[in-house]
Amino acid sequence: MGCFECCIKCLGGVPYASLVATILCFSGVALFCGCGHVALAGTVAILEQHFSTNTSDHALLSEVIQLMQYVIYGIASFFFLYGIILLAEGFYTTSAVKELHGEFKTTACGRCISGMFVFLTYVLGVAWLGVFGFSAVPVFMFYNIWSTCEVIKAPQTNGTTGVEQICVDIRQYGIIPWNALPGKICGSALENICNTNEFYMSYHLFIVACAGAGATVIALLIYMMATTYNYAVLKFKSREDCCTKF
Repeated sequence: MGCFECCIKCLGGVPYASLVATILCFSGVALFCGCGHVALAGTVAILEQHFSTNTSDHALLSEVIQLMQYVIYGIASFFFLYGIILLAEGFYTTSAVKELHGEFKTTACGRCISGMFVFLTYVLGVAWLGVFGFSAVPVFMFYNIWSTCEVIKAPQTNGTTGVEQICVDIRQYGIIPWNALPGKICGSALENICNTNEFYMSYHLFIVACAGAGATVIALLIYMMATTYNYAVLKFKSREDCCTKF
């Protein structure tokens, strides 16, 4: 076998679907964790400076956000390891499915591990659908505030007495209690909030974090299809006593 044929055979064992999914998963998790962490810190700053001046009113929210930031660290670490493991599993099972190494034999343990990855990836995919939906909530909240500011800036309302009647009450979202003061910001004060760097950065970072969560969901779907296919082929070929394996 020449060098060219050897390279072609090696390239045939590359799990391209798992490779694409790994890159997409790493990118999505990095965007979600990095942008989400900074956006949460910016949200706390906006609340403390404008919507809830009394620290005790949003103490619980601050603790929850801090806990979520620690969870983000764990998510990033877990998916870094899990992505590498799935990619390695993809290399082994792809080689097994394509029978690239005739000296290897399939074992029940190998098929069991593949089945475990199928189940675990399915569970993580369902969980990340929930994360994706949850990450859209702050985007919706910031969009409502931003759109209200755009109404205030509009020429037909600018300079009129009605501007001060346009308000945003952050308490209606349930993130701070109803007795929190001021809770509601109106008119030019609200416009000033929208012009701050904290608001601008947090809004756009939440959008990127939501997109990252969506990319991770797509990556897990690709993982699911690849691992399910490899497992099904290994399961089928194991009955023929002619398959190769990891």
